Amino acid sequence: MKIAHLSDLHISGRKDHRQLEDLDRMFDCINRTGADHLVISGDLSDKANSGDWAIVKEKLEKHGLYHFEKTTVIAGNHDLINLEEEMRFYNALNPLPQLRKKTFNRKIGNFCRYFRELITGEDGASPLFPFVKIINYPSIKIAFTAFNSVYPWYPADNPLGARGVVDQEQLQAFTGESLLSTLRECFVIGLCHHAYKVYGTDSLIDQAFDWTMELKNREEFLDLMTILNARVVLHGHFHRFQSYKVKDVTFVNGGSFRCTPGEYSELVINGDGEFRQRFVMLD
Repeated sequence: MKIAHLSDLHISGRKDHRQLEDLDRMFDCINRTGADHLVISGDLSDKANSGDWAIVKEKLEKHGLYHFEKTTVIAGNHDLINLEEEMRFYNALNPLPQLRKKTFNRKIGNFCRYFRELITGEDGASPLFPFVKIINYPSIKIAFTAFNSVYPWYPADNPLGARGVVDQEQLQAFTGESLLSTLRECFVIGLCHHAYKVYGTDSLIDQAFDWTMELKNREEFLDLMTILNARVVLHGHFHRFQSYKVKDVTFVNGGSFRCTPGEYSELVINGDGEFRQRFVMLD
């Protein structure tokens, strides 16, 4: 089976006609090449505007992709954090981090409810992160384990709103033996927005950039992926198309549709669990 992976769409309203045409072109290509499933790993919007989510939903519906079995989306920092709003005087000096966290959780809930059909496949179920989506294909059973890695904006600890965390509540949600037993029967794919690896060099400039973009508890997240026997993690955030391996887990960065609208990642999984990944340029 074949998975198409996009990230960082950064949709910025209906006036950017070229970007919307590029999105139609991309979805046409994904359908034409016979992808079984599409993953969008965050930053659907550029400035946390739910109107941009509506654009993505409309485009998915137009191309027959807005179905539980066809598409999975997760949130990115640009979906949940409007940096300009956060840095306004009355927010920047807010002494109550719990109040800010409550507001942030409400934004996560809004995202999950908006894309309920793609998260739960049911109208009545409560959509939340983390979630597991298991799809039985003729040759293999795939489990998408999806996490929110967006970390609230804080003036000192997350000044650009781009650092990430997979919180303890999400990590602990996967400790049940019943769930672990079910996942052992599947080819497990992890989904999060933030990159495990950014630059990771000795350059002081790169290290400073790494700090603003990093997944703060990346080792904890990697440990969980190992426990789940995840073979692949699909992410975005750092706008670079790249594939890299950490221990036995292959991480694939979906790059940025906004910056490079003619490229996406393709993951092909065989019935025996072997897989291959490549980056595809549109015709």
